[in-house]
Amino acid sequence: MEFPQQQKPAEGKITYPPGVKEITDKISNDEVVKRLKMVVKTFMDMDQDSEDEKQQYLALALHLASEFFLRNPNKDVRLLVACCLADIFRIYAPEAPYTSHDKLKDIFLFITRQLKGLEDTKSPQFNRYFYLLENLAWVKSYNICFELEDCNEIFIQLFKTLFSVINYLYGIPKWSFCFHKSILSTNRHNCQHEFFNQVLVLGKSSVSDLSEHVFDLIQELFAIDPHLLVSVMPQLEFKLKSNDGEERLAVVRLLAKLFGARDSELANQNRPLWQCFLGRFNDIHVPVRLECVKFASHCLMNHPDLAKDLTEYLKVRSHDPEEAIRHDVIVTIINAGKKDLNLVNDQLLGFVRERTLDKRWRVRKEAMMGLAQLYKKYCLHHEAGKESAQKISWIKDKLLHIYYQNSIDDKLLVEKIFAQYMVPHSLETEEKMKCLYYLYACLDPNAVKALNEMWKCQNMLRGLVRELLDLHKLPPSEANNTAMFGKLLTITKNLPDPGKAQDFMKKFNQVLAEDEKLRAQLEQLISPTCSCKQAEVCVREITRKLTFPKQPANPFLEMVKFLLERIAPVHIDSEAISALVKLLNKSIEGTADDEEEGVTPDTAIRSGLELLKVLSFTHPTSFHSAETYESLLQCLKMEDDKVAEAAIQIFRNTGQKIETELPQIRSTLIPILHQKAKRGTPHQAKQAVHCIHAIFHNKEVQLAQIFEPLSRSLNADVPEQLITPLVALGHISMLAPDQFASPMKSIVANFIVKDLLMNDRSVGNRNGKLWSTDEEVSPEVLAKVQAIKLLVRWLLGMKNNQSKSANSTLRLLSAMLVSEGDLTEQKKISKSDMSRLRLAAGSAILKLAQEPCYHEIITPEQFQLCEQLLIKFFLDECYQVRQIFAQKLHLALAKLLLPLEYLAVFALCAKDPVKERRAHARQCLLKNISVRREYIKQNPMAQEKLVSLLPEYVVPYMIHLLAHDPDFTKPQDLEQLRDLKECLWFMLEVLMTKNENNSHAFLRKMVENIKQTKDAQAPDDPKTNEKLYVVCDVALFVITNKSTACHLESPKDPVLPTKFFTPPDKDFINDKDYLSSEARTFLLTGKPKPNPVLGTVNKPLSVTGRRPYTKSAPLEAGSNLSSNSEPCSPAGKPGSHTGGFGHLEPDRPFWKSPQEPSSETGQASGRKWDAGAPPSSTENSVTCQTTAAPPPAVNKPRRGRPPKSLAGGGASSAEKEGGGAGRGRKRAVPASDGTGTPTVEPITIKIPKQQDTDAKRSAPQRQMDLQR
Repeated sequence: MEFPQQQKPAEGKITYPPGVKEITDKISNDEVVKRLKMVVKTFMDMDQDSEDEKQQYLALALHLASEFFLRNPNKDVRLLVACCLADIFRIYAPEAPYTSHDKLKDIFLFITRQLKGLEDTKSPQFNRYFYLLENLAWVKSYNICFELEDCNEIFIQLFKTLFSVINYLYGIPKWSFCFHKSILSTNRHNCQHEFFNQVLVLGKSSVSDLSEHVFDLIQELFAIDPHLLVSVMPQLEFKLKSNDGEERLAVVRLLAKLFGARDSELANQNRPLWQCFLGRFNDIHVPVRLECVKFASHCLMNHPDLAKDLTEYLKVRSHDPEEAIRHDVIVTIINAGKKDLNLVNDQLLGFVRERTLDKRWRVRKEAMMGLAQLYKKYCLHHEAGKESAQKISWIKDKLLHIYYQNSIDDKLLVEKIFAQYMVPHSLETEEKMKCLYYLYACLDPNAVKALNEMWKCQNMLRGLVRELLDLHKLPPSEANNTAMFGKLLTITKNLPDPGKAQDFMKKFNQVLAEDEKLRAQLEQLISPTCSCKQAEVCVREITRKLTFPKQPANPFLEMVKFLLERIAPVHIDSEAISALVKLLNKSIEGTADDEEEGVTPDTAIRSGLELLKVLSFTHPTSFHSAETYESLLQCLKMEDDKVAEAAIQIFRNTGQKIETELPQIRSTLIPILHQKAKRGTPHQAKQAVHCIHAIFHNKEVQLAQIFEPLSRSLNADVPEQLITPLVALGHISMLAPDQFASPMKSIVANFIVKDLLMNDRSVGNRNGKLWSTDEEVSPEVLAKVQAIKLLVRWLLGMKNNQSKSANSTLRLLSAMLVSEGDLTEQKKISKSDMSRLRLAAGSAILKLAQEPCYHEIITPEQFQLCEQLLIKFFLDECYQVRQIFAQKLHLALAKLLLPLEYLAVFALCAKDPVKERRAHARQCLLKNISVRREYIKQNPMAQEKLVSLLPEYVVPYMIHLLAHDPDFTKPQDLEQLRDLKECLWFMLEVLMTKNENNSHAFLRKMVENIKQTKDAQAPDDPKTNEKLYVVCDVALFVITNKSTACHLESPKDPVLPTKFFTPPDKDFINDKDYLSSEARTFLLTGKPKPNPVLGTVNKPLSVTGRRPYTKSAPLEAGSNLSSNSEPCSPAGKPGSHTGGFGHLEPDRPFWKSPQEPSSETGQASGRKWDAGAPPSSTENSVTCQTTAAPPPAVNKPRRGRPPKSLAGGGASSAEKEGGGAGRGRKRAVPASDGTGTPTVEPITIKIPKQQDTDAKRSAPQRQMDLQR
């Protein structure tokens, strides 16, 4: 077909759109592009009905098809021209302005080439390329080409271009088209089988170009029709067992896609292949296991019926040694759970729960965040109904339990989860408080404690920041800078990565010093009156001021954000408290949604009051409103004792302004408090007295109105009515000691001591129990316990001993402990009641010892008695008495309320026969020591009080305590020496974990100095001093055998307590060795010294690499070991060492007994042990295989664990079962090669052959326990 040639218009007749100058080859490309954009805009706006414009711009349309534009090297010029040409075809359709055959061909080939630009979807010009394609498609411009004789060239180029673009964008393989083409062009039915057999089984890669794409090929065929691959699947099973890890990985990736496809039935149709594939979850190659875990997510979503098969394999992988695999297991389960909770069973969720305690932070964080997301979706938003919410109701408790972990990262993440997922701070106040109200009611007790602790920590941190800001208001000084540094150190310990946090907080402190507006914002943020909305504004403003635009990653800002998130009140303000009180009122009135939220009205009321009580400690200012107090008054009138008690405590914490600002509340509150103090429960009486004392100005009058009627109504014959009056009187005497000094002294002397404590009016229950529940305790005993507490409160109120009342009280309490709780010794009191009274007396002594004025008046003899009484508690026959008393002692020491000497009592825990209780006692000891070391680091002024704070100074008290141990009667008795070593090492092991500031030498020097003094209690008694020196020698023996660093020079001269040791006498030089060679051998090996003849023939080798411990001058660094004493090691092969420190079990309750003690069984000694307490496990340490010797005779009943020699039979039988009955912490038994890991310093000795042979023949072997 011929097209008439259209003549090119003459120069100067081309009409351009308004504002567009002529476009020629004489201008720059940038100018051409600029003018073409305006032309493109003109053509885009034109339509087919614009006949005048079509005629006007015809010459321009022809000009744009000239060679200058079609061959232009500039890409932008070509694109703009192509857009113009596409619009020209649209405008002039159906008659194009170009009639030349060659010109049309050139134009369409030109436009086709421009479509190549569609490959780059991120290009700034992509929209223009897409406009070009869309325009051509809409107008169907390429239909013109059908009229051309050689149109095939144009269409082939077009399809090549479009396929190239699609292949680039979506990765459609070119071989797929080739393969299908080859199938269609042949009629051979067995081509697939032959091809795959040669490639997969025979490994021939030269069969076809498709060989290297065989797995992709299988996937494509499977998508077309799975039946095409029936003969191929067994070959894939063969490939899964390949020795090449990369090949197995490729097959696993393929099968993961085949099994995981949405409509795939392959797992059910080919079970052998499915089971073989599941086996790859345990592949030795890490990438293979990782790929399997990733597949599980798609499989759970697309094939829930296969979840049962996957569960067991995911369980194993959740404990995989590779962190990435454990992490992906969590991601797999959580992703499936977020899609549909029914896709994951309880076992799979349990794996995520376990990983919240993973050793790696990344895994723990993923597990915690995943659980939080599930909780928010299904429990908070109820997206899947109540059944699903009930299924994961445990998540809230588990997440809060993690707050008990030591890691600050865990704590911060729990706080973040609570604020964003459990009680989202972005909710409106009413909805937010409703969420908190019912969450608190549904939490378990441990989760409630964790949540309370979280608020307490945040409040403490707010207080630290407030104190820091107060220091900024003071004039600069050295003391001020030191105080600031101390505050900053404490703040950094509450932030992640304390090392970096310290530097960032110093920088932040410097910014605060320079920016007054920033300080004002921060002060408003921590103000008690700051609302949640104001807090958001303050955080935003502070963050904005610290943001540096040029630093995209600003770790300093991130650390400050951590601090702001912890101190900002995002949940609680006055409005929030009012909303909580309204919810509480609805629960009281019965109009709340309690039942719908899964709690009973009583539970909602009680937990709501408990919540308000906790918040009254951290946000007291937010409670100050008449509406809130009116609601609390209603709670005071309720019959529930716990509710009324909590309401009183809220008034006590928050009501300081009631008397001045809310007189109507005051007039209603006073009579209620009087009534509760006189006739309420003991707890209500206590809180009522403290509430009156805290919020009223005329408290003397108010307390007198309660004191007088109560003091007149005391009647020992009616003990049921005594308990509340005694509690009220005790607290009144403590809060107002001067006001009631005279009447209280009369009440104590005439009624408390003579009438109540010294008389037994009733006969106790003879059921033989050592402990009974609170409900089973007789009213008389309960009254006596409260009487003892009254004595303590009375003395704590006076805080002086001018009337010698403290001495009398100490004698009374000591007498009660000596008589084991039966003060009158009339044997009317039952065993369980005696346990209660013993515990009350011991707790009273601890309470008094916390008051400095009473601690100072305790004479050495009285303190010795206290020590013996404390020993009695640690060896008490009643487990509950031991447990409760030890807990009280631990808490008082951890809070630095008790003097350091009381820490020495923990050395006696080595005598406890139950391994778990020893482990927990050691844990408490570690806690106390770490608290003291941290306190010294954080408080520069503590350097002046090192004698009372430094943990190493417990050693003199421990030595004195052990020297006066009632069980230590024979200084040369081997069994008693062994027990001394156990007690000493129980304490020294913790102290010698690190050799900070050469502390090992300091300990050695301290013990050597003690040996140059005398016992201050009996300086002239040779036997008493001999026992003291024997303990010193055992301590030196343990120290020198545990540390080579102890021989260095001591950093400073230790100070000994003069209350227990006489000053060193220059004329007294004690260089005597109080341990015989037999005793030393026994302490090392657990066996007496072998036969001298055998020892002469088989001399043990000396210790290599250990400096001999030689004597030195008195009071100087030296040794108390004789020069011929041989330091030896646990028996075994050369190179054997003992294991490390024992493994603690912190999840068990403190000193929890496996069984309830019985009063009928136990050792026939002064105190019975738990009858049900099993003998402790044999130490899995290196055994000293020496000749067995008969145990030394035991002349008197021993308290504590039975001697190993007496428990040989039990140990033997236990060993047969894989356990044992030793006293130490569990340790691995040495391997056959005799190697191990040293604890502190290894001691290596070669045992003579004959001795070793004899030991092998011997009966149950004694375990070496010095290296514990």
